[in-house]
Amino acid sequence: MGAQLRVYRQKIRSAQTTKKITRAMELISASRIQKAQARVVAAAPYSRAITRAVSAVATYSNVTHTLTSEPEKIERSAVVIFASDRGLAGAFSSNVLREAERLAELLRSEGKDVVFYLVGRKANAYFNFRRRESERAWTGGTDAPVFETAKEIAEAVVDKFLMPTADGGVDEIHIVFNRFVNMVSQVPEVVRLLPLEVVEGVEAPGASDAMPLYEFEPEAEAVLDALLPVYIESRIWNAMLQSAASEHASRQRSMKSASDNADKLIREYTRLANNARQSEITQQIAEIVGGADALAG
Repeated sequence: MGAQLRVYRQKIRSAQTTKKITRAMELISASRIQKAQARVVAAAPYSRAITRAVSAVATYSNVTHTLTSEPEKIERSAVVIFASDRGLAGAFSSNVLREAERLAELLRSEGKDVVFYLVGRKANAYFNFRRRESERAWTGGTDAPVFETAKEIAEAVVDKFLMPTADGGVDEIHIVFNRFVNMVSQVPEVVRLLPLEVVEGVEAPGASDAMPLYEFEPEAEAVLDALLPVYIESRIWNAMLQSAASEHASRQRSMKSASDNADKLIREYTRLANNARQSEITQQIAEIVGGADALAG
């Protein structure tokens, strides 16, 4: 009985230590999620403004641009995966990797080759463990992204898109990331960046409305040359911010669940330890009474 009691007490101490760690991580994520949400909200007006500007130029000009024209045949596709650098965030990284695998399978079924760009150590480790190749990887700072990284990613994928397919270029680019819905829900989302798909276009005029007139200074092609790289940067930056907010929310929820489970274990082991201690006391009393009866006899 004494050995069993020691085992239960050791498990209780272990669960209490684990609870301290998970509780601390839960509080850290709770403090960071507010800042991450604020960054998402702050970046939204700029992203909408760039989208409307690109939409206006692409819709009301007759210019054929490399980044907006659909190729006759798509031979190679690029997929940019936004995962996390650290674990203990529940199914955050596994969900986005699973969504990327489904997308890659769909693209291969259409006869397209797929190349991957990875953001986050979890995505990099996933590919290294399976000995799969990736075009390029960025690690560090997924929970607190910086715009320089988004700009670097945008330059890399745009250069690859402008490169001829015969030289290793790609014909289309997709991004896969977790979109922050609320503290409970973070949804994996796939967006095709290039050829350009305007997410928030301007509304079409009604039957009685006059078609708006646009004058572009300089020419529309020069405007597109200037706007489209900025648009791609803003889309990737928005994906990084959404992913960071989703990571903090997922980690907070996971750590809260771990802390609750630690509480359950502590209560269960405490009950078992009390039962073992009571059984040990009862056995000792029985031995004392038996010994006293033997002496008296």
